[in-house]
Amino acid sequence: MPEIINLGAVQLTFLQTKYDTAGSLDLFEMTLQPNARMPIPHYHDRWDETIYGLSGISTWRIDGNDIDVAPGETVFIKRGAVHGFTNRSPRPATCLCILSPGVLGPRYFKEMAALLLSGTPDPAKLKETMLRYGLVPVLQS
Repeated sequence: MPEIINLGAVQLTFLQTKYDTAGSLDLFEMTLQPNARMPIPHYHDRWDETIYGLSGISTWRIDGNDIDVAPGETVFIKRGAVHGFTNRSPRPATCLCILSPGVLGPRYFKEMAALLLSGTPDPAKLKETMLRYGLVPVLQS
Protein backbone atom coordinates (compact mmCIF):
# COMPACT_ATOMS: atom_id res chain seq x y z
CA MET A 1 0.00 0.00 0.00
CA PRO A 2 1.40 3.46 -0.87
CA GLU A 3 2.71 5.55 2.00
CA ILE A 4 1.20 9.05 2.35
CA ILE A 5 3.18 11.87 3.97
CA ASN A 6 1.47 15.18 4.77
CA LEU A 7 3.67 18.28 4.81
CA GLY A 8 0.81 20.78 5.10
CA ALA A 9 0.20 22.34 1.69
CA VAL A 10 2.24 19.54 0.08
CA GLN A 11 1.27 15.87 0.19
CA LEU A 12 3.44 12.98 -0.99
CA THR A 13 2.31 9.48 -1.84
CA PHE A 14 5.32 7.17 -2.02
CA LEU A 15 4.79 4.52 -4.69
CA GLN A 16 8.29 2.97 -4.74
CA THR A 17 11.17 3.59 -2.36
CA LYS A 18 14.88 2.94 -2.43
CA TYR A 19 14.09 -0.09 -0.27
CA ASP A 20 11.61 -1.50 -2.83
CA THR A 21 13.94 -0.94 -5.80
CA ALA A 22 17.32 -1.91 -4.29
CA GLY A 23 18.38 1.72 -4.59
CA SER A 24 17.44 2.17 -8.24
CA LEU A 25 14.89 4.94 -7.65
CA ASP A 26 12.40 6.66 -5.38
CA LEU A 27 8.99 7.30 -6.96
CA PHE A 28 6.28 9.44 -5.41
CA GLU A 29 3.26 11.47 -6.40
CA MET A 30 3.29 15.04 -5.06
CA THR A 31 0.20 17.22 -4.72
CA LEU A 32 0.70 20.94 -4.21
CA GLN A 33 -2.19 23.02 -2.92
CA PRO A 34 -2.58 26.56 -4.34
CA ASN A 35 0.34 28.77 -3.23
CA ALA A 36 2.31 25.75 -1.94
CA ARG A 37 6.04 26.02 -2.46
CA MET A 38 9.38 24.54 -1.54
CA PRO A 39 10.43 27.01 1.16
CA ILE A 40 14.17 26.47 0.71
CA PRO A 41 15.80 26.28 -2.74
CA HIS A 42 18.39 23.51 -2.73
CA TYR A 43 20.52 21.15 -4.75
CA HIS A 44 21.83 17.64 -4.34
CA ASP A 45 24.72 15.84 -5.99
CA ARG A 46 23.76 12.20 -5.33
CA TRP A 47 20.62 11.94 -7.48
CA ASP A 48 18.77 13.40 -10.45
CA GLU A 49 15.04 14.20 -10.49
CA THR A 50 12.48 13.87 -13.24
CA ILE A 51 9.10 15.55 -12.77
CA TYR A 52 6.05 14.48 -14.80
CA GLY A 53 2.90 16.62 -14.63
CA LEU A 54 -0.34 14.79 -13.83
CA SER A 55 -2.84 17.61 -13.16
CA GLY A 56 -2.80 21.37 -12.72
CA ILE A 57 0.38 23.36 -13.34
CA SER A 58 3.41 23.45 -11.06
CA THR A 59 6.27 25.88 -11.59
CA TRP A 60 9.84 24.69 -11.09
CA ARG A 61 12.66 27.20 -10.68
CA ILE A 62 15.82 25.48 -11.88
CA ASP A 63 19.10 27.40 -11.87
CA GLY A 64 17.12 30.67 -11.96
CA ASN A 65 14.74 29.72 -14.79
CA ASP A 66 11.02 29.14 -14.23
CA ILE A 67 9.54 26.13 -16.01
CA ASP A 68 5.81 25.39 -15.91
CA VAL A 69 4.93 21.69 -15.87
CA ALA A 70 1.40 20.88 -17.07
CA PRO A 71 -0.19 17.43 -17.43
CA GLY A 72 1.90 15.23 -19.73
CA GLU A 73 4.94 17.52 -19.56
CA THR A 74 8.27 16.72 -17.92
CA VAL A 75 11.28 18.52 -16.56
CA PHE A 76 14.65 16.98 -15.70
CA ILE A 77 16.65 18.35 -12.76
CA LYS A 78 20.27 17.27 -12.99
CA ARG A 79 22.50 16.81 -9.96
CA GLY A 80 23.85 20.09 -8.69
CA ALA A 81 21.07 22.25 -10.19
CA VAL A 82 19.57 24.65 -7.64
CA HIS A 83 15.82 24.22 -7.66
CA GLY A 84 12.52 24.66 -5.89
CA PHE A 85 8.86 24.62 -6.85
CA THR A 86 5.57 26.43 -6.38
CA ASN A 87 1.93 26.18 -7.37
CA ARG A 88 0.87 29.63 -8.54
CA SER A 89 -2.51 28.44 -9.79
CA PRO A 90 -5.84 28.59 -7.93
CA ARG A 91 -6.24 24.79 -7.93
CA PRO A 92 -4.11 21.85 -6.77
CA ALA A 93 -1.31 20.57 -9.00
CA THR A 94 -0.08 16.98 -8.95
CA CYS A 95 3.10 15.55 -10.42
CA LEU A 96 5.04 12.32 -10.38
CA CYS A 97 8.59 12.66 -8.99
CA ILE A 98 11.30 10.17 -9.88
CA LEU A 99 14.61 10.33 -8.02
CA SER A 100 17.39 8.31 -9.56
CA PRO A 101 19.18 6.57 -8.05
CA GLY A 102 16.95 6.07 -5.05
CA VAL A 103 18.96 7.33 -2.09
CA LEU A 104 16.47 9.56 -0.26
CA GLY A 105 13.46 7.44 0.70
CA PRO A 106 10.45 8.58 2.75
CA ARG A 107 12.24 9.10 6.09
CA TYR A 108 13.53 12.56 5.08
CA PHE A 109 10.02 13.75 4.26
CA LYS A 110 8.64 12.35 7.53
CA GLU A 111 11.26 14.28 9.50
CA MET A 112 10.57 17.46 7.54
CA ALA A 113 6.82 17.02 8.07
CA ALA A 114 7.34 16.80 11.84
CA LEU A 115 9.37 20.02 11.76
CA LEU A 116 7.05 21.91 9.40
CA LEU A 117 3.84 20.93 11.17
CA SER A 118 5.18 21.70 14.67
CA GLY A 119 4.13 25.35 14.56
CA THR A 120 7.01 27.69 13.82
CA PRO A 121 9.79 25.55 12.30
CA ASP A 122 13.34 26.24 13.44
CA PRO A 123 15.37 27.19 10.33
CA ALA A 124 18.53 25.67 11.84
CA LYS A 125 16.77 22.30 12.33
CA LEU A 126 15.36 22.43 8.80
CA LYS A 127 18.83 23.08 7.40
CA GLU A 128 20.42 20.35 9.55
CA THR A 129 17.84 17.81 8.40
CA MET A 130 18.28 18.75 4.75
CA LEU A 131 22.06 18.47 4.96
CA ARG A 132 21.89 15.11 6.76
CA TYR A 133 19.93 13.68 3.81
CA GLY A 134 22.07 15.24 1.08
CA LEU A 135 20.01 18.34 0.22
CA VAL A 136 22.08 21.52 0.29
CA PRO A 137 20.04 24.68 1.01
CA VAL A 138 20.91 27.73 -1.08
CA LEU A 139 20.13 31.30 -0.04
CA GLN A 140 18.85 33.26 -3.01
CA SER A 141 19.02 37.00 -3.34
